[in-house]
Amino acid sequence: MSSFNSHAWVLFTSTLPGRSQSTPRVRLWRALKELGSAPLRDGVILLPANDRHRAALEAIGAQVEKDGGTAWLLELPAQRPMVEEQLRAAFDRTEAYTELERKLVGLRSDAVGLDETSARQRLRQLHRDFEGVSAIDFFPGDAQARVRVMLEELTEQLNRRFSPQEPAASDGQIAQLKSSDYHARQWATRRHLWVDRVASAWLIRRFIDDEARFVWLERPDACPKDALGFDFDGAAFTHVGERVTFEVLTASFGLDADPGLVRLGRLVHFLDVGGIEVAEAAGFEAVLAGLRDTAPDDDALLNAMTPMLDGLYQRYLTAET
Repeated sequence: MSSFNSHAWVLFTSTLPGRSQSTPRVRLWRALKELGSAPLRDGVILLPANDRHRAALEAIGAQVEKDGGTAWLLELPAQRPMVEEQLRAAFDRTEAYTELERKLVGLRSDAVGLDETSARQRLRQLHRDFEGVSAIDFFPGDAQARVRVMLEELTEQLNRRFSPQEPAASDGQIAQLKSSDYHARQWATRRHLWVDRVASAWLIRRFIDDEARFVWLERPDACPKDALGFDFDGAAFTHVGERVTFEVLTASFGLDADPGLVRLGRLVHFLDVGGIEVAEAAGFEAVLAGLRDTAPDDDALLNAMTPMLDGLYQRYLTAET
């Protein structure tokens, strides 16, 4: 354990009636586990004192009382250093980080034989696992830092393999544009379309320029001078801040108030750079991977993906209205 300052604690103790069904007990156990609590002794759990933990434990206590039990939430002041050390040891997440390290090494070893979809699915799961452990690692130390570096390095490794020309996010402002000024234009992006590029091409043709002509580039520096580039460094439309190209296009052309496009943007964002998981993401990615493996070229791939994107958009639009 690293050096630390004294810390206040909250103690939570509860009992449920002996005749209580298993459901309340399981619900209580799951709620306390999700908080990252540590058992101090039978029926007593410990957490660092903060507003979030107090509020969560109060809600759990209310549910216990609703189920016919009793619950107490108590404050424990900071203890002398030896006791503090023992209390903090109950929250040691080294074992969880060690398991994450093992999985990261496994993915790094397996990556050579994996396709992009499988590799990125496993990588996203590792990101989620790391975020889950970090959220309950109340006293982070070397283990968290080490796994964070390994995860960043593996992410960069997979990006170099599968998306060697993936754009870096810029800090620029998103200009407000009129689609009427972008009619029957030539648009260009990197070939071998993946999530952000295929969704952006669909968006352009459906909502911005219905007579758009696309050029699929072997290299971004081969972009024609009169073409509007998207989703590569130096392109007219690419990542800005935390927004992926699809989201930048919707914001640029005033489409970001459309609830269907907003939800579609969340899916694209998750699959492209991670973040909040979207239920349809795995299916979308699997279909795209299968079509990309069988489509003769990117024009055919875009045409094949268009009905799926149309359907998702209409489903999202209907769900929001």
